[in-house]
Amino acid sequence: MNEIQELKDRRDQLLSEAEPLRAELLPLEVVLESEDPIEPDRKRELQNKYNELKRVFDSRTFNAELLDRKIRRREDLANCDVLMADFIASMANWAADEIELNEKRQSLSTRLEEVRQQAQEEIASARQAETLAATAYAQAVAWGDVEGEKAANSDAQKAAKNLTAATEQHRRQHLIITALEQELITIDRHITEAQKEQQKIEKKALHLAHDVLEEQWNEAAKALLDVGGKLYAASRMINRDPVSLFKLDIPQQGENSGSWRWSDLADRGSQHRTRDLLSM
Repeated sequence: MNEIQELKDRRDQLLSEAEPLRAELLPLEVVLESEDPIEPDRKRELQNKYNELKRVFDSRTFNAELLDRKIRRREDLANCDVLMADFIASMANWAADEIELNEKRQSLSTRLEEVRQQAQEEIASARQAETLAATAYAQAVAWGDVEGEKAANSDAQKAAKNLTAATEQHRRQHLIITALEQELITIDRHITEAQKEQQKIEKKALHLAHDVLEEQWNEAAKALLDVGGKLYAASRMINRDPVSLFKLDIPQQGENSGSWRWSDLADRGSQHRTRDLLSM
């Protein structure tokens, strides 16, 4: 049976022990939280029983959670190559989506500005034409130019029709502008989603990398301790005190807290004989 399965069995055992405790706690909680009167001695007895059960229950669930974290960590480490490849591929996919969305956004923004400018220019041109026609009509009337008055009046009517058409076109363009703006909002939301997904996956990948590096640190530290043990043994055999190693303090990473110290070197050193040290 491998270590991970052993951890799972221990976790499941703790959870199975916690389940009946929870069943015992529920009715006690109901009684203790009830507003119904209860004798002080009886209440104290129930409270003490509840506290003891709760202590054991919390201990079981807490230790089960610790084991669950250890299980997840070890499973991730065992599958780190596959997991990291998946993380990198997922980040690349989301990054590609973000690039595509930004390209669409740029194209949409350009089109939106074109429609806005066109709408403003068309309505402004139609209003200016109507104003010019009205001015020409007024001038013709002022100078008694009958033919000019007729021509200006005709131009004014045409300008009025053009302005009416331009106003309707402006209304339709405004609807298009509103739709384009709404589409921009939707694209921005998708861009934000893509960025968040990349960040979320990146965080998972960094956590995995951190765990892998912790294990690599521990392995490198153990290799150093093995060499240090031989150095300690050799120093003792030639009657030298390895003073420089007395302050050794290499912190462990990962699941276990603590440090490797001088005593660990001494333990390793005591296992070596001359033949071991001469095998370079």
